[in-house]
Amino acid sequence: MARQVGELLGMDVSVRARLEPLRGKLVRLVDRGWLRKLPDGRFATRL
Repeated sequence: MARQVGELLGMDVSVRARLEPLRGKLVRLVDRGWLRKLPDGRFATRL
């Protein structure tokens, strides 16, 4: 999930205003084929 990705990157994800831009970036990476989004909402690498 976007919150877990943010935590791994060391970002402050306690505020939703900082989480939404990250979610948008992850969705763009999914659109470009760099990541894939699983049905349960998690993001995974494209292997």
